Amino acid sequence: MGSDFKSIPLIDISPLVEKIDDPNMANDKDLLQVVRMLDDACREAGFFYVKGHGIAESLMKEVRDVTQKFFQLPYEEKLKIKMTPQSGYRGYQRVGENVTKGKPDMHEAIDIMRGIALALGGPVDAFEGKTAGDPFWVCRLIGYPVSTDIPEEQRTDTGCGAHTDYGLLTLVNQDDDICALEVRNKSGEWIYAKPLPGTFVCNIGDMLKVWSNGIYQPTLHRVVNNSPRYRVSVAFFYESNFDAAVEPVEFCRERTGGFAKYEKVVYGEHLVQKVLTNFVM
Repeated sequence: MGSDFKSIPLIDISPLVEKIDDPNMANDKDLLQVVRMLDDACREAGFFYVKGHGIAESLMKEVRDVTQKFFQLPYEEKLKIKMTPQSGYRGYQRVGENVTKGKPDMHEAIDIMRGIALALGGPVDAFEGKTAGDPFWVCRLIGYPVSTDIPEEQRTDTGCGAHTDYGLLTLVNQDDDICALEVRNKSGEWIYAKPLPGTFVCNIGDMLKVWSNGIYQPTLHRVVNNSPRYRVSVAFFYESNFDAAVEPVEFCRERTGGFAKYEKVVYGEHLVQKVLTNFVM
């Protein structure tokens, strides 16, 4: 939460996507402009939209349509894949089980993370290899019912309470015509991340704060569905390896006084603690 931003910036990442495997990418003028925009967005808002990602808008819509169809299934059908600790906290989660205060693919997340590495002044692969280990990802199909469809004792206008995300980077394919995702600026105002067709809305997470030694800070956000229609989103969470020891990287320490502002944390331990406090089983 770096400023009193009033809107979420939009970034065309096509130069980054096109040059991602070019060994001379760091010298490309158009790509460096994308890097500067990513740096500004991560510092100022912690959120940004991306276009030019190479995923067809028709595919993004198809994924949302399939998600809608799943949530329209009878409750008993959805319970067949109920989320449990034994399933690794994967599966269907009914309303009230999550307690918080187009389908993007891993390639797009890696592209953006490489851009963020350059924005921080590091090598393009700074958050790959032994630093992050083999990353893993979580793709969640999320449904937000109309409030009047929820039992009165569970009813609230907040579909997902204010929180920051656990990992590195989140990409969200949200409904084109329902405003519900809100991001809090430095003054405490809630700013709508209004849907922009054909884009993903992205935000940085807790682990990037640690790796960047506080240069980038995750931003509180929430979902408030006041629409008379059921809302869906498809969220892709890009995470470091479960066993990765996350600590401020050297090139970020050098830019922030030469010392680490955050202690080393094993990502899996951080994730498990968050999951245990965020789910009611």
